[in-house]
Amino acid sequence: MQNLTLNPAITSSTTSQLVEHDTRHSLWLATANATPALPVLDASRRADVIVVGGGYLGLACALQLASHGVDVTVLEAATPGFGASGRNGGQVIPGLKYDPAELTSLFGPAQAENIIAFASATADAVFDTVARYNIQCDAIRQGWIQGAHNDSMLRTTEQRARQWIARGANAQLLDGPAITQMIGCAPGLYRGGWIDRRAGSVHPLNYALGLASAAIEQGAHVFQQSAATRIERDGRDWRVITQQGASVSAPQIVLATNAYTDELWPRLRTSIVPAVSSQVATDPLPTQLRSLILQEQQVVSDARRLLHYYRVDAAGRLIIGGRGNQPSRQGVQDYQHIRRALEATFPQLTGVSLPYRWSGRLAMTRDSMPHLHQPAPGITIALGCNGRGVGLTTAIGQAIADHLRLDNGAALPFSVTPIRPIPLHKLHRLYIAVAVQYFKIRDLF
Repeated sequence: MQNLTLNPAITSSTTSQLVEHDTRHSLWLATANATPALPVLDASRRADVIVVGGGYLGLACALQLASHGVDVTVLEAATPGFGASGRNGGQVIPGLKYDPAELTSLFGPAQAENIIAFASATADAVFDTVARYNIQCDAIRQGWIQGAHNDSMLRTTEQRARQWIARGANAQLLDGPAITQMIGCAPGLYRGGWIDRRAGSVHPLNYALGLASAAIEQGAHVFQQSAATRIERDGRDWRVITQQGASVSAPQIVLATNAYTDELWPRLRTSIVPAVSSQVATDPLPTQLRSLILQEQQVVSDARRLLHYYRVDAAGRLIIGGRGNQPSRQGVQDYQHIRRALEATFPQLTGVSLPYRWSGRLAMTRDSMPHLHQPAPGITIALGCNGRGVGLTTAIGQAIADHLRLDNGAALPFSVTPIRPIPLHKLHRLYIAVAVQYFKIRDLF
């Protein structure tokens, strides 16, 4: 039998990625539910489908497959939700980076309508899954507010809101006084904006842990601390070999590693830019302040290109995030720009203690769209959610599962495309540094 080895060298890239972001000060880790007791893969086995990656996409895919009787094995390099799925802001926002009119222009009316319908329902995918499997993750569906800091962005957000309202979204425009009252932010910070009531929030790590538990209850086999280091062709099957030397064989593999993608599949890592996002959180706010800030627990992000996003959690802590430093570090000084954003948004919180701080990576693509690849028979890859990951990865994972079990290409929400490395990818940190300065200027004017 002839084996085709796609990654013959077992490198240290996986291990280095696992220690890149210190999570000792993460609010989500500090308030996580009990982690499911998961084994390490220590003996070879067979499955119908192998999922590499235990984040939202991989776990949602595994859950959907297992719930329909498919024998699925998940290989996670660390623990479920270790990557972006356990580090994000927990904002569940439907849609994509592009508005419906832009999608129509990019893809044409027929394809765009399918993409728009899919993107519109991504928050539904999360909240329906939470309800169906009784996932304890503080799920709240009170909407997303997007604030516009200048007249140009106000026109953009108004056009965005009108497009979604015309398509039946439960949304409304907000003027300056209304958005200030709803958020409890500094007067004049936003000229106006809109609220999309399809959106909401979850405790992101608890959502990932809940997906893992639900998948196991449905019959999936989930292994942690079992990093995939090599993929080989094995007759009609594929074999995934882990760092322990054990392996899983199956006719189908789903690669769901997103921003934590390494060299497992050729050229995949160089097709995305791993941007860093950093967050801080307060202790539970005093009752008087809590009654003035996001009383209805909406989530918020502004319309800047270098945006800030914020919310309160179930205990009344304020969480705010934005761009992180390259490379990600954990010193207090590396979060001062997030503190400044917090105090500019909520002057009443100036000097507040910030006991929690953490960072993580998100996968950015050149076209700001998620990418689907099938570079060989039996291999399906999805990555690049560009900051909308909670809803998108859940819905894409479910769609891939339906595609595999039904052998139905129509189940996929986006066209399958070749893997296209970004030119001069080794300079991606320079790209980001230049883009940050450029976007700062654009946001000013």
